[in-house]
Amino acid sequence: MSTLTTPATSGSGDPTGTGAPAAADVLADETVPAPEERLRYRLLTGPDDRAFCERVSAALADGYRLHGNPTVTFNGVRVIAAQAVVLDSSPESTVPSWSAVTEAQS
Repeated sequence: MSTLTTPATSGSGDPTGTGAPAAADVLADETVPAPEERLRYRLLTGPDDRAFCERVSAALADGYRLHGNPTVTFNGVRVIAAQAVVLDSSPESTVPSWSAVTEAQS
């Protein structure tokens, strides 16, 4: 599998003085699949800001759909969000939609 690596761009450095990279720098240094290798499942993470929302919106525009609820946590500096997205392999989804699950339980 070939991958593209995107470098950290936040440049926030070491706010704690411990020599460790800032959380935003670690989150921004992600391995992204090459365009020809679209993953069926992705977990998008990052600071809860406009850029994160734009990444989720871009995934939805690219054919992915939301999978489960978003999750947030606080790392002592900022709120970090996560959202899973899935790409259906065919029109006949192998992953049931939430409405199909709730209908089956009725």
